[in-house]
Amino acid sequence: MTLGKVGMYGGKFLPFPHLGHVYAMIKASTMVDELHIIVSHDTMYEKKLHEHAKVDHVGFTMRVRWWTQLTKDLPHVHVHQVYEGQTGEFSDWERGRDGIVKAVGKPIDVVFSSEHAYTPIFEKIYPKAKHVVIDATREAYSISGTKIRTEGVMRHWDMIPKVIQPHFAKKVVIVGTESCGKSTMVKNLATLYNTSYVEEYGRTFYEDLGGCEGITIPDDYPEIAFEHKYHEKMELQKANKVMFIDTEATVTQYFSRLYLGEQQPILDEIMKRQDYDLWIFLEPDVEWVDDGTRSFGEQKVREENNELLKVMLREQGIEFITVSGDYSQRLDSCVKHVNKLINE
Repeated sequence: MTLGKVGMYGGKFLPFPHLGHVYAMIKASTMVDELHIIVSHDTMYEKKLHEHAKVDHVGFTMRVRWWTQLTKDLPHVHVHQVYEGQTGEFSDWERGRDGIVKAVGKPIDVVFSSEHAYTPIFEKIYPKAKHVVIDATREAYSISGTKIRTEGVMRHWDMIPKVIQPHFAKKVVIVGTESCGKSTMVKNLATLYNTSYVEEYGRTFYEDLGGCEGITIPDDYPEIAFEHKYHEKMELQKANKVMFIDTEATVTQYFSRLYLGEQQPILDEIMKRQDYDLWIFLEPDVEWVDDGTRSFGEQKVREENNELLKVMLREQGIEFITVSGDYSQRLDSCVKHVNKLINE
């Protein structure tokens, strides 16, 4: 038996729909024939609300997108966006109500929220609807948008729906010239932080080919870069707060220059569109190891190539942290920087 035919559950859901919101949505969806999720928004007001928050403001399109993902298997749940300007006056509620009624397109029987304080308001603006309060004491999920904005995303990671976590996971990329320990570092860090990582696809590409020296062609490098980005996207879905990445498009461009003497515009475009939270540059002060796909083992050449890569990164305005020393010192340094990133 349902409470009514048409239910409405609305809010700004800032900074994003958390599991408390999801619980209320699912609970509400069991009480009506159809439920309408309303994502109300006023971008200027929202940005002011986030001025001193520990999480960046996310636009309403992404919040609607996330709700759409969260409800895609519930055919009787529908998601809408409604502009609701915030002036602090009761008329804000009334104008918001008008937009909601128009979006839903049919009489609303039940209005859901998690606040008893909204009852007198809803009695005025939805006089024919019943107000149902779900988990007002936050017993099911002890979380609120205010807590997340005040204390940060990482502290409440388990309260973020899986479809939303990738947006907030930190991306740490490890770069450097040949045989500086990138692959081992990435795997070690991923193991320590119990998370996902992305291997250097260029290595896999040439291992599958059977070698590298003298047989590379220009088409190799865009293929490597695109495939690498695909793996980044897939592994990000599994990340636990942070994801570690072995090289990126700048390094791919760098090898195109080393092996072929070519600067490929398509790789420049990929480089421009990259977005990482932390760049760690490993210096080539550990022993060079020939793994069958490496060609620049002489120390003088290593140092020259190392400087070239730094120049390429600086030309893009990228700030990176250099890490050197023995393997133990490198690990300690990387862990320190990653912890700082996460704790911020």
